[in-house]
Amino acid sequence: MAADDWLVGRDRHDEAAERIYAAAADLMSRHGYDAFSIDALAAAVHCSPATIYRHTGGKTAIRDAVLGLQSERILNSVREAIAGLTGPERVVTATTVALQRLRADPLAKVMRSMVTIPGDEWLTDSPTVNRFATEMVGLSTPDPLAAQWLIRTFLALWYWPLKDADAEAQMVRRFLGPPYTFDIDSIAQAPSPSR
Repeated sequence: MAADDWLVGRDRHDEAAERIYAAAADLMSRHGYDAFSIDALAAAVHCSPATIYRHTGGKTAIRDAVLGLQSERILNSVREAIAGLTGPERVVTATTVALQRLRADPLAKVMRSMVTIPGDEWLTDSPTVNRFATEMVGLSTPDPLAAQWLIRTFLALWYWPLKDADAEAQMVRRFLGPPYTFDIDSIAQAPSPSR
């Protein structure tokens, strides 16, 4: 244990986790996820690696928590924009606002450093990301396929943005909105995909 381990000795779990996640987000945004390490994080918050693990878990747990915390800010803006909307208008508005917010947020660099090769699907399989997508779709009966379609389309738009913002907005409205004009009763009867 480090002599200057400021988190040891008192019940400061929430304060410790908050400080650790903030430092982790900063490190990931400056250096990328692959260069991020528990040792570098411990040095940044002036505690031991054991303290990091005790309060927040390992690298994967920290990544997921940082993604969730940072995304919640963006999601709050989206929630305001889609209040009262349903169907295609809800999905188009949610996508447009989320893209604008994410592209302006330090989280974008963190996420970009985490998106690697096809088949590395931690992001599309993330319970946090799936929960957000399900909320954006806005169905009373969850539809995992609709959420996955939104996640994958959103990631493609975010990762490969069109240079023409108007063309991108038209594309979202024309091609992303219509699939969400569906019959909720037929969705409730459809089998869930096996993953």
